Amino acid sequence: MNKFIKFISRRSSWSIPYVIFLLLFVVLPLILIGVYAFMDYGGNFTVANFVKFIEQPEAIKTFVYSVAIAIITTFLCILLGYPAAYILSNREFNRSKTMVLLFILPMWVNILIRTLATVSLFDITGIPLGEGALLFGLTYDFLPFMIYPIYNTMMKIDKNLIEAAQDLGANQMRVFLKVILPLSMPGVVSGIMMVFLPTISTFAISELLTMNDIRLFGSIIQENIMLSDTMNYGAALSLIMLLIIGITSFFSGDDEGEVSHGGII
Repeated sequence: MNKFIKFISRRSSWSIPYVIFLLLFVVLPLILIGVYAFMDYGGNFTVANFVKFIEQPEAIKTFVYSVAIAIITTFLCILLGYPAAYILSNREFNRSKTMVLLFILPMWVNILIRTLATVSLFDITGIPLGEGALLFGLTYDFLPFMIYPIYNTMMKIDKNLIEAAQDLGANQMRVFLKVILPLSMPGVVSGIMMVFLPTISTFAISELLTMNDIRLFGSIIQENIMLSDTMNYGAALSLIMLLIIGITSFFSGDDEGEVSHGGII
């Protein structure tokens, strides 16, 4: 009994449930994806799944198109989200907390419900579904994920730096370009990660907003995973996607570190 009490009283013991959760629902699925990606339908080792992806122009074309859609969506989110975050972080904006809540509120609603609401909105207004609706829906769904990291970073900027730049004769535009913009870049990088990476692998949003006329890379993965005879090929596509996401995260993490150590230019 005493040993059990000592074991429970240790702070490290409270991490065991989280370790078990990570092993079962994060590490194990990743291992299974890696194993199935290098297996054929009969359970034999093969690299044919990756060769099949390279030899299929349609899959590569879909992947490139998905990357392009993700880049455009991320650009639109930055274009709309950065000014919004800048305005919300301004202390002279008296209702900033209320407005921040209104921007974050959609994140509390399931993304599929928001997408269905967007589809209904287009149906009511008579606007046809397609690529434009897809970009609108993706931007609407992921815009809060761009605004909040930038807003959070801007709120942490030392206001003394801004006042010092103003005392040295910098006008409002120069203060923004030389102080606020460089110091807010870590939030921009975080926002890009939170928008760009999920957009590449999404499939339900594209299916709903284009009536299955436009397929993203996530749709191909989902279709192959659902079929038993092509599950290994779907696992290979998933592994390719995971490697790309991992590489992107690695390089963006280094960039964020460099920017955060950067100060005023």
